[in-house]
Amino acid sequence: MREAEPATEGDGAKAGDSGRRPPRGRRVLRWSAATLAVLILGTATAGYLYYRHLNGNIKKDELNLGDNKVAEPTPNAAGQTPLNILLIGSDARDTEQNQELGGARETFGSTPLADVQMLVHLSADRSNMSVISMPRDTLVKIPKCTDPDDDKVYPASDGRTMTNQSLGHGGPGCTVATWQELTGIHIDHFVMVDFAGVVSMADAVGGVPVCVDANIHSRDSQGHGSGLKLEKGTHPVKGEQALQWLRTRYGFEDGSDLARAKAQHMYMNSLIRTLRENATMSSPMKLRRLAEKATRALTVDPGLDTVKKLYDLSNELRKVEPKRITMTTMPNRYVGARVEPTQDAEKLFRLVREDIALDGKDPKKTPGPEESPADPAADDDKIGILVQNGTRTDTLRPASGRASTVTGLLADKGFTKASADTTSALSEDRTVIRYPSAELEGDAWHVAKSLGIPASSLQRTTDVSGVTLVVGADWREGTTYKASQEDDKTPESAEALNGADEEACMHVNPAFTWS
Repeated sequence: MREAEPATEGDGAKAGDSGRRPPRGRRVLRWSAATLAVLILGTATAGYLYYRHLNGNIKKDELNLGDNKVAEPTPNAAGQTPLNILLIGSDARDTEQNQELGGARETFGSTPLADVQMLVHLSADRSNMSVISMPRDTLVKIPKCTDPDDDKVYPASDGRTMTNQSLGHGGPGCTVATWQELTGIHIDHFVMVDFAGVVSMADAVGGVPVCVDANIHSRDSQGHGSGLKLEKGTHPVKGEQALQWLRTRYGFEDGSDLARAKAQHMYMNSLIRTLRENATMSSPMKLRRLAEKATRALTVDPGLDTVKKLYDLSNELRKVEPKRITMTTMPNRYVGARVEPTQDAEKLFRLVREDIALDGKDPKKTPGPEESPADPAADDDKIGILVQNGTRTDTLRPASGRASTVTGLLADKGFTKASADTTSALSEDRTVIRYPSAELEGDAWHVAKSLGIPASSLQRTTDVSGVTLVVGADWREGTTYKASQEDDKTPESAEALNGADEEACMHVNPAFTWS
């Protein structure tokens, strides 16, 4: 069900090397193929839903192989919820075609690596889209995962390890579990694509325009580089040349993976604009070939396992104009040859969790009276409340005794059935009140109002069995809660790129130019 192989890049680095910082190329190329597959299916499906065999082309795998769940986002006032899709690229070398596109023969059949990982967040109102790419060598804790094929249990990683290794712990569902553990973002679907899909579908759309500010040849004296060779200016790339663009690190700017990510984001934005400009195709045979290539390139979770489901998803994605699409790279800092998320990364994750557009163009929200839910609250002394300490952060230990202090505060206000959980030390940026069902919404709302906690901090989730108050890092001391004024601007370190930017052009390192 999962065909995957780790592969070396053009510069020869491997995921397991410790002496050299491994490249992060291809992090976007499968995203591009996945986007292409989904969006093209959206234009093609009207004529090809009748081809039932297309469903058989699509490979399927379980969504989440971990034990922990992340609460689904609370619907907005209109009952709409965001959609989060994890796009994964496996360095598979399991076919002759994939081998020819850059893999050593000795890697055939090896453990797969998730060298491309990007989270696509579609806002609840479908007005904007945010994308976060994670470097392949980001150090994370991979949770315990169970392979659905043979029930093999992969224990949680001992300390931190490279995130791309998560795919080898049972499949893409473990990569999903790893993302959820790190970000606290509920993931609805995943899409995984391989090298061959990138090449074939780039050909299908006739090429994607890209720009360089000088002649470039990505090859050094030792043979490192993708081999990309372009003249100065804008050119449509397709097939293997598109793959080279997405893999290029030697030759762009300072030769870092951040420069490569910038080039990949430019490609993605250009690809999306190309798809929108060519939303209709007149050739039935071209449409059929395209649908075949798209479905064969994908591995998805059960929620996307038919052409119809992909078509419905494409309709949702196409609601967003390019000018409301924002591409970012997870803010990070070096740890030796690897990287780790910074505080800016957590801020980026929070913006996605709270469905705040990364382009800063959300309408200004005017504060108004918070209406209580239709279900009335029980009497204060009848409401059971579990209080947990969630004040631990990446840099601070849990504030001592916070669960007990807030429990005492609740008791003073008449909530005599409140109890403190002194066994857990959780990590929550903001104080939240969770409840499992509509029957307890009134109780949760009443508790929040009594403590001055905004209704936006209420979360409905089946992960709790009753009203549960988690005292967050924003309430580490005192008995009066003060809602903090959050800075909702996207961090500059995220290297945001707008989807409508047609002037973007990659700077070529002078050492890799030619005349």
